[in-house]
Amino acid sequence: MLNEQTVNKLNAMKLNGMADAYEEQQKQPDMNDLSFNERFSLLVERQWLWRENRALQARLTYAQLKEQACVEDLDFRESRGLKRSVIDQLSACDWVRFHQNVIVTGPTGTGKTYLACALAHKACREGYRSLYFYGPKLFREVASAHADGSVPKFLKKIARTQLLVIDDWGLSKLNDQGYRDFLEILDDRQGCGATLITSQFPLKTWHETIPDPTLADAIVDRLIHNAHRIEIKGDSMRKRKDKN
Repeated sequence: MLNEQTVNKLNAMKLNGMADAYEEQQKQPDMNDLSFNERFSLLVERQWLWRENRALQARLTYAQLKEQACVEDLDFRESRGLKRSVIDQLSACDWVRFHQNVIVTGPTGTGKTYLACALAHKACREGYRSLYFYGPKLFREVASAHADGSVPKFLKKIARTQLLVIDDWGLSKLNDQGYRDFLEILDDRQGCGATLITSQFPLKTWHETIPDPTLADAIVDRLIHNAHRIEIKGDSMRKRKDKN
């Protein structure tokens, strides 16, 4: 009865990991050979892991990543031009900590989205809040926010995100308001957050895709400032999967 009351109180205090570990200890006779400090240390460790796993799951749910990707599963075949040393450096997430950008370019189907999600997943594992958007969908949501008057709230949510992922930038043309919104998003993140952009268009052509030269200068300058650049090469990985 006393054990049951202890478990109930632990759960009531939201110490669920400790409660589970305590119940397990009651079923393991060899635990009696351990000192109080040793057993208590095991309980605290389980609670810590439970809390960390729950927090990670919350960050991953919030991030809404398009793919379940991990940096450990990346394909480093030489033909892709993806360097392990670069990914190892980015995996440390110092670029997120110091509010830098990552730009990933390459032909369609070469794994840009997977790489972006893998880096965002690693950021979540390191304790950073991330948020993924498919490029055209992001600007549709911004346009909808303009329509219902919620754009300040929506832009504030993006500004608070430690890592913003915009996938397939440049795939759809924007109107002048769309480009101004994009500039505001980037400007809000200057020195406050990291941004990861993927695009099938080479970086040197981005300026040409924005009709207003002044906006183009401002947007491209903010994107490439302090940016790590990755160019993925090779054939479409989707075609390779279809053949297999």
